[in-house]
Amino acid sequence: MDSQTVTRQETVQDPPTAGKLKSNALGVVGILFFVLSAQAPLTGIAGALPLSVGLGNGAGAPAGYAVAGAVIFLFSVGFVAMGRHVVDAGAFYTYIGKGLGRTTGTGSAGVALFAYCTIQAAMYGLYGSLVSGLVAQYTGLHAPWWVWAVVTMLVVQVLGAAGIEMGAKVLAVFVLAEFSILLAFALVTLVKGGGPEGLGLAQSFSPKAALQGAPGVALMFAVASMFGFEATAIYGEEAREPKKTVPRATYLSVAVVTGFFAFTSWMLVSAYGASHATAAAGKALAGGDGVAFVLKPVADLFGGWAGDVLPVLLATSLFAGILAFHNSANRYLFSLGREGVLPRRLCALNRRHSPWAAGTVQTALALLLVVPFALLGKDPVLSLFSWFSGVAVLAMMLLYFLTSVSVIVFFRRERLDTRPWNTLIAPLLGALGIGSAIWVILANFTTLIGGSAAWLVASVPAVLVLSAVAARTVRTRPSKEIQ
Repeated sequence: MDSQTVTRQETVQDPPTAGKLKSNALGVVGILFFVLSAQAPLTGIAGALPLSVGLGNGAGAPAGYAVAGAVIFLFSVGFVAMGRHVVDAGAFYTYIGKGLGRTTGTGSAGVALFAYCTIQAAMYGLYGSLVSGLVAQYTGLHAPWWVWAVVTMLVVQVLGAAGIEMGAKVLAVFVLAEFSILLAFALVTLVKGGGPEGLGLAQSFSPKAALQGAPGVALMFAVASMFGFEATAIYGEEAREPKKTVPRATYLSVAVVTGFFAFTSWMLVSAYGASHATAAAGKALAGGDGVAFVLKPVADLFGGWAGDVLPVLLATSLFAGILAFHNSANRYLFSLGREGVLPRRLCALNRRHSPWAAGTVQTALALLLVVPFALLGKDPVLSLFSWFSGVAVLAMMLLYFLTSVSVIVFFRRERLDTRPWNTLIAPLLGALGIGSAIWVILANFTTLIGGSAAWLVASVPAVLVLSAVAARTVRTRPSKEIQ
């Protein structure tokens, strides 16, 4: 074999390993913070709980979080089993490709990018609106919501390029702050024996309470609160001992998120009294300030300072979520570039081993999604936040379902893991649960976005099909197949 042949072969083999994210950068706790940041705990409670209680099953809304947690736990069993054999920044799309084929896998990558970019854009709408009000209140400076959204895009771009450790440290501060105040409220309320009607355990968690009213609405928002779960696997390439770190972070995140949302929502309902919670949530929603349903009892318990601090923490909660989704999306772009599906320039890393090129593209996509709403004068909350939140949740649920099916197919074919619970029973139950959640989301989609939903619903399968078709037409290097 001559030297020219060797050189050609080395050139073919170089790209798969040329772009390597920084290894040994994150432990269990670091990954956990990225998951919790994507969930944006205060945003999830303050934004979703008033709707779950007011429009859903009233005092039984906390049960929705418990059910959603059970479904995600079942999903995570197969997810973790697959993760022991696959470590890639593409996570879901790589997993789906393993079982259902490269075309379906790459098509799902388009859906994942669509989900992350739209949920981030949605959060920019709520964030811009909130920050605009806070700045006007404390400084007298009145600027449109989109100004703060664009400024924050630049900050997120800088933090994303600064490296994964920097992002984890920033997120840790914000997540701990919002978790602390909500958890403190919940614990104090529990110790005091609840609100005017006691703890009301049966009124929130009994089957009768869970099924009253419109339980599908509550379940929909509870499932939405689990958004960002994929982060445990996305950062596997940058984790310390990923085959141990990713499973631990996955199960820990499911337990923490489910426990936190179920417990905190229960204590908030208890603070009002189970028989009064629905009316209180409805009143807050009718007044155009749904978050007041959550902020008021916390401020009443801790005093006026809490009423001043909580809106600021809500803003930082949104910022933490935005940064987390930026990091998730740019790693998808990086992985697709490394696969050869997208331009390989997206594999470019800076001195901190951060995918700066992919991050720049992701920021540009966020700008393209947000700017039209600003130019058309659309409401950043009622339009941008509600529309894109709904479509992002639907897209992510589709990914969960496809991943569960792929786990079953992959292990039936490869026989790398023959444990029936991990590779068949739990994934099958998870797929059934997720399929039911998708049905509930579709049945309540018009309520979620406040208008006609057909074109938004159609956008998700359209992205899947278009991405799959594009994958068939892209000529990738034969040495970099989905393994």
